Amino acid sequence: MDIQWYPGHMVKTKKMIKQHIKLVDVVLELVDARAPLSTHLPDIDSLVGSKDVITVLNKADLADKGVTESWIKFFKEQGFQAVAVDALRKSGFKRLFSLIESAKKKTILAPKRCMIIGIPNVGKSSLINQMARRKSAKTGDKPGVTRSKMWLKVSDRLELLDTPGILWPKFDDKAVGIKLALLGSIKEELLDLQQLAVILIKYLSIYYPDRLKLRYDVDASIPPMKVLEIIAQSRGFLQSGGIYDIERSVKTLLNEFRQGKLGPLSLEMPEEKEGFWAGISNQDIV
Repeated sequence: MDIQWYPGHMVKTKKMIKQHIKLVDVVLELVDARAPLSTHLPDIDSLVGSKDVITVLNKADLADKGVTESWIKFFKEQGFQAVAVDALRKSGFKRLFSLIESAKKKTILAPKRCMIIGIPNVGKSSLINQMARRKSAKTGDKPGVTRSKMWLKVSDRLELLDTPGILWPKFDDKAVGIKLALLGSIKEELLDLQQLAVILIKYLSIYYPDRLKLRYDVDASIPPMKVLEIIAQSRGFLQSGGIYDIERSVKTLLNEFRQGKLGPLSLEMPEEKEGFWAGISNQDIV
């Protein structure tokens, strides 16, 4: 599966970030807590220069708590301030505001200014709405909702600059592209959804085998296509002639994973060097 998505507005976003970085004191980089490294911008240093960066692991409620704690430790060891938050339920914000407050002020402007950056669909607008305590930014579960820069006043001491989601032009690691696709950060029109679902089932069968049993009453050891058939059977997904509607099973599985209905889980772990995703990068496992 070769996944590439780099709309023209992302080029403009990078240019805008570089133009406005001199106006901010600190950068909040949002990553998805379920895959913090894959959703981390690899060229962030070239975008923000010497500005302080706080890595915000959003959607922490959807991730494996123990794994998220390991990621916080990992980022700190790499020299980044890091905090896990749930923007929808407003957890972790006391720690986030504390980190922002302790960041060095690098502009002469009265309020401290933060730029928020991250890939599409990582929850930037939801974070801003909670920080500003109002529904001020567009929110959605489709990549590319925010399309222009927007300054928002949180208080007399803090202002936020929202930016559209950005991706890099090419995924050198195929596994990174697949994880972003599973998380919904790439438009579905570009994807082979059945292949994604098969990969997700294989991953779950290794790292979270109980989730398939609890949600769909299927044994994790059976072949992925059989899992999709059982989902279709149990949910009544049938086409004319009594044929299982596998496409509906695929969309159901992916949507329920993204919504956290399979329970909190993580797609990557900081200590994992080889294993499942290394196999994905080196061969077609479907």
